[in-house]
Amino acid sequence: MNQKILKLENLLRFRTLCRQLHGLGQRRPLAQWRHLFSSVYPVWTAQLCVRPWQTDVLIGAALSQYRLLVTKKEERLRKSQLSSTKSKKEVEVWIGITIEELARAMDKDIDYIYEALMNTAIDIDSLEANSHLDEVWIKEVIKKAGMKIKWSKLKQDKVRENKDAVRRPQADAALLTPRSPVVTIMGHVDHGKTTLLDKLRKTQVAAMEAGGITQHIGAFLVSLPSGEKITFLDTPGHAAFSAMRARGAQVTDIIILVVAADDGVMKQTVESIQHAKDAQVPIVLAINKCDKAEADPEKVKKELLAYDVVCEDYGGDVQAVHVSALTGDNLMALAEATIALAEMLELKADPTGPVEGTVIESFTDKGRGPVTTAIIQRGTLRKGSILVAGKSWAKVRLMFDENGKTVNEASPSLPVGITGWRDLPSAGDEILEVESEPRAREVVDWRKYEQEQEKNIEDLKMIEEKRKEHQEAHRKAREKYGTLNWKERSFMKYQEKKEQKPLKSKEKTERDSNVLPIIIKGDVDGSVEAILNIMDTYDASHECELELVHFGVGDISENDVNLAETFRGVIFGFNVNAGNVIQQSAAKKRVKIKLHKIIYRLVEDLQEELSSRLPCTVEEHPIGEASILATFSVAEGKKKVPVAGCRVQKGQLEKQKKFKLIRNGHVIWKGSLTSLKHHKDDVSVIKTGMDCGLSLDEEKIEFKVGDEIVCYEEKEVLAKTSWDPGF
Repeated sequence: MNQKILKLENLLRFRTLCRQLHGLGQRRPLAQWRHLFSSVYPVWTAQLCVRPWQTDVLIGAALSQYRLLVTKKEERLRKSQLSSTKSKKEVEVWIGITIEELARAMDKDIDYIYEALMNTAIDIDSLEANSHLDEVWIKEVIKKAGMKIKWSKLKQDKVRENKDAVRRPQADAALLTPRSPVVTIMGHVDHGKTTLLDKLRKTQVAAMEAGGITQHIGAFLVSLPSGEKITFLDTPGHAAFSAMRARGAQVTDIIILVVAADDGVMKQTVESIQHAKDAQVPIVLAINKCDKAEADPEKVKKELLAYDVVCEDYGGDVQAVHVSALTGDNLMALAEATIALAEMLELKADPTGPVEGTVIESFTDKGRGPVTTAIIQRGTLRKGSILVAGKSWAKVRLMFDENGKTVNEASPSLPVGITGWRDLPSAGDEILEVESEPRAREVVDWRKYEQEQEKNIEDLKMIEEKRKEHQEAHRKAREKYGTLNWKERSFMKYQEKKEQKPLKSKEKTERDSNVLPIIIKGDVDGSVEAILNIMDTYDASHECELELVHFGVGDISENDVNLAETFRGVIFGFNVNAGNVIQQSAAKKRVKIKLHKIIYRLVEDLQEELSSRLPCTVEEHPIGEASILATFSVAEGKKKVPVAGCRVQKGQLEKQKKFKLIRNGHVIWKGSLTSLKHHKDDVSVIKTGMDCGLSLDEEKIEFKVGDEIVCYEEKEVLAKTSWDPGF
């Protein structure tokens, strides 16, 4: 400020000095005229001579006013700067904040964030409202907005208190009471597991099963003549149900491994042994079908030695019992061997306190709603108990045994059906009893929240990977166009867009035909799980993409039909029904519904449906072969046409069919004939042993003696998918 005032003072003084010098120059002429005008105009004469001290007064007043104005202006500027510094908005952000969240925190719209990120290295086109921003871009946006940044922890780190339910600590040994053993029957498909259980239960389960194949876990309580009780789990032996067998092994005390004496050790036998080892469960070997003439129990025992299953006959600790499930021979010996092993294990449980158990199977019943089959492992389950399993909870309305008979309570080791579930839990979920419905809701909410957080972390990782890919692509594009001027760059982009032609309707149809959207519905959770596991083995996406639109438990509904119509998909149902109204609706909407009761039939149907989506292959079927014996030319007008003299060696030549010319094992031409003559007559067919002359539809092809002419027809053959599910 002082420098400005000094400059102004100097300018004003310089001007005053100039005026004074000018006045001195004019003083003498004025003095000459003073005497003349003084008498007539005395006042005017006085005003002609302005005194210097008057000028200094004016300058001083002006300078003082200017100093005052400049001082006030600088004070106002200083105050405004201080107020702007104090009023800088503080924005709370965190690593991984989305564009939408940042805009909300800054009280701006999303477009403001996009504008702030323009002319930076980030690819604006790849950003969405839910895109996560790096630290450098967060700082850039807030800096441009003139705001202050305040870092907080990750949003998902603001976690709630853990409200999950957990198992109780181990009970005091004095509270434990003996319990029945839980025995799982395992083995290869069709080795007689269910028939064996039928004889023990004196029922006919196997006769009711589709294709004679167990397709989900059955839990049964068997009472022996001695008064002992055993809970049996009959697991599927089919290759598709590996997950069910693993689950059965986890909740069991003893595994009865059934091996057919006439068939020996098979694939699922080996898998069952592995499940038993993983769960550290002892095995009792039941060698079945010993009533057959071709039965060889010793061979089975020797084969099992390769898998560390050593029978007592060979110095091991595995009991081996020779049985016949069909005739019932030696079944009591098998039961006694199981009970003896159970006594050695000293199986005990705590029947008091909150219930703990495991969901063996779950399904939706029309009258009862969501139903689970469970094994109780601790405590005693009663009507009205509040249970939590996975992300579902229940107030027990009804309990029933395997025969559908209502039971009032279920103690440890007992299999029981439970109704009252709000949602359908998954097979294998842990069942825990809680004190009240609000507590059950709290546990379920916490588990859903925890799952959501895990999903958010996974999504964040995927988004970060995609963002890096986009940045790398953007960087490469910048490098590609970096050395070009704007005209060259525009022309190159135009050429690239021109190459990316939109799909024609025919191409769109072909693309859609190479995708098979499917909807899976099953009777129980384990069945759906098995089908999804089979789908995981699909490895022919290059032929036809398999797209899972929806899966669930229960009969086929109108919603399933609507989904299938929207996605142009197929509904596959396993052990479920589709009512007449649903089938009529599906027919009206041109939706296929395929129902099956045997799992490998469903898989075969799925393979056929995939194959139908593949383009047909064209196969050549030979009709006749001829060898060229001579070559010559025939004049047709002004041009000469090459002609081959041939003899038919096999089949016949038909003029209307297609032909190919083979030389030294290589096809050098394919096409049609322009003429086919026998002597001088035009003919349509030449049979074996006859001579003929022929010319091709391509004149440039030259014949050579020894060449072969093959007559063939093309036939379209339906393609078959290369996917092999392994059974």
